[in-house]
Amino acid sequence: MNAPTLNPGRLAALGRSELTLLVRNRATLGVALMMPAAMVVVLRSSVPGDSAAALAEATLTGGIGMILILVVYMNLVSAYVARREELVLKRLRTGEARDLEILTGTALPAAFIAAAQILVLAVGGAAVLGAPMPANPLVVALAVVAAVPMLAGLAAVTSAFTRNVESAGLTTLPLFLLTAMGSGMFVPVDKMPDALASACELLPLSGVMAFVRAGWSGDAAGADLTVAALTTLAWIMVTVFAVRKWFRWEPRR
Repeated sequence: MNAPTLNPGRLAALGRSELTLLVRNRATLGVALMMPAAMVVVLRSSVPGDSAAALAEATLTGGIGMILILVVYMNLVSAYVARREELVLKRLRTGEARDLEILTGTALPAAFIAAAQILVLAVGGAAVLGAPMPANPLVVALAVVAAVPMLAGLAAVTSAFTRNVESAGLTTLPLFLLTAMGSGMFVPVDKMPDALASACELLPLSGVMAFVRAGWSGDAAGADLTVAALTTLAWIMVTVFAVRKWFRWEPRR
């Protein structure tokens, strides 16, 4: 790849063009707009009225993880594959835009949509489910900010092994299932057997979810968050290396 310099003007232009394509896709846009409300309704029906606020809180933090994996990771795999197969990435690369700007610009709309959905889920979900608002919103925000580049990078890597948009559902399924079941979204890692818990703590989104829960509850050991931060940082570094090595800018011929 070229030198990792970001030009705000080019990023904004790339982001606007990607957002335009998203707005034209009514099905994708409808899912993006309706997801927070739908999740609140589903979560409300699954949490009994006399449940403790802690249960509602755990449900909301899990919902944040689901938004991240669905909107950022799975959506971006399809976006990168579609732009590659349509030769959009190849054309952009022949212009002034640098590699990192192209990848980042493509990811910007998904990142903003995910952030907006998380905000709606946090506020609306807390009101409907009776859960408290995050004790430390900054920690939750930092977790989301860290998750976006990591998941965008993982999406770029996954796209390299995805032949077309139709097969994206299959290539994204392994990470989705591992994350949903093992990253502490709905089943706390500390409730798992020791060996399984140790393995699950190394999953890409486990560190992010640890920060989300800590920011929401305001209660976390410093050592636990240090491990979570190191795990997240390690995954970001691994992802950057993998994107440089395997990302495909042109279709297979």
